[in-house]
Amino acid sequence: MSQPNNDFSKGSIVSNIMKLAVPMTMAQLINVLYNVVDRIYIGRIPEHSTLALTGLGVCLPVISIVMAFANLFGMGGAPLCSIERGRGNVKEAEKIMGNSFILMVITGVILTVLGLILKKPMLYMFGASDMTYPFADDYITIYLLGNVFVMTGLGMNSFINSQGFGTIGMVTVLLGAVANIILDPIFIFTLNMGVKGAALATVISQLLSSVWTLQFLTGNKTILKLKPSCFRLKKQRVKDIAGLGTSGFTMGITNSLVQIVYNATLKQYGGDLYIGIMTIINSVREVVSMPVKGVTNSAQPVMGYNYGAKEYDRVKKAIVFISAVCIAYTTVLWGLIHSFPEFFIRIFNHDEALIQAGIPALRTYYFGFFLMSLQFAGQSVFVALGKARQAIFFSIFRKVVIVIPLIVLLPRIFGVNGALMSEPVSNFVGGIACFATMIITVWPELSGKKNDSKKKKLIKIEQ
Repeated sequence: MSQPNNDFSKGSIVSNIMKLAVPMTMAQLINVLYNVVDRIYIGRIPEHSTLALTGLGVCLPVISIVMAFANLFGMGGAPLCSIERGRGNVKEAEKIMGNSFILMVITGVILTVLGLILKKPMLYMFGASDMTYPFADDYITIYLLGNVFVMTGLGMNSFINSQGFGTIGMVTVLLGAVANIILDPIFIFTLNMGVKGAALATVISQLLSSVWTLQFLTGNKTILKLKPSCFRLKKQRVKDIAGLGTSGFTMGITNSLVQIVYNATLKQYGGDLYIGIMTIINSVREVVSMPVKGVTNSAQPVMGYNYGAKEYDRVKKAIVFISAVCIAYTTVLWGLIHSFPEFFIRIFNHDEALIQAGIPALRTYYFGFFLMSLQFAGQSVFVALGKARQAIFFSIFRKVVIVIPLIVLLPRIFGVNGALMSEPVSNFVGGIACFATMIITVWPELSGKKNDSKKKKLIKIEQ
């Protein structure tokens, strides 16, 4: 049986990206349902719905940390696989995938043990109160026990998408999401498990996704196969994976840090109510930003493959395409959120006090939302071309250098609104800085390499 080649150096660059983008975007939107559906159902628990939702919000930094480690090895290994496959080095690409898998499993076990030992002081540090801690504890205990499934299901799916099997990647998360949607109401309401039921449904769903992913990568339909012979770790290979994956890891860890600082600041200036509002803001953000992530992530294997194949003109066309699409989409979404904030809030909660405080909060937080796309576009190009240092720098720059200090300082002047203003300011400064640097550094480099390639071809012809 012949295997598909998925040669990204041929055909329209836009069609190559969209071939991956449509299923990958759908897959990522569905993937968001793992956590977002939990929040929708928890926000409708007959008693203590707002406290339960806030307790879940306290767990978000922990979830971000788990996903950060999945990205460290998934987003670190997958682009390297694309580059090696573009060079025709399939054996090394398989070894990269095997090393990434083992790193995910080992790290997942370590995170589970540490998380269970440190959960109480950790949750209080992340913004829990005596009222919300029981709900946070119920959720995170079960979630951590299924941590390895979360990491392998999410992280290894990147290797399916990087080979061009976008539809299979979509099925991976669709399987888990459908299971989660079915199991959530059964566990939460029918079996009266509450927050524990939401966590259990999520873990079982991620287990199904993980099994499906590993079954495909060890089967006969994949281009790169996950083999035990490729599990042996090599120092330089691990270093390369972690080096490139540090960008996605840093984004996840800094997201966690931002959530922690937000929760602590909002608890001080607005109480549990505003931590609940921030939980909704983060939930809306996860949903509306997924198409941007879907397009930029789907472009990475295409750009990486063409970069490895020395098709630099095609890389430039990909950069133009993803930039235009992302800016247009986020501009439209900004208008919708600003015009209909109550609609987005009521998806998760119907508490009138939360709605009244949440409407101006959403408008403030999402002001100038389109600038966020510049960060995603610039970041994805750096990652796709293997430029780990630049990708890591701008991950840290926007979150750590800009957002966190502003969250601490602005509330002293503007109160709780000051914390919410931090996001649009960081999008403006960080987004423009990242995108402008990418254009200034990468574009001339690609043009120069293109000219060098032409010169070499002319010399060969003359000889």
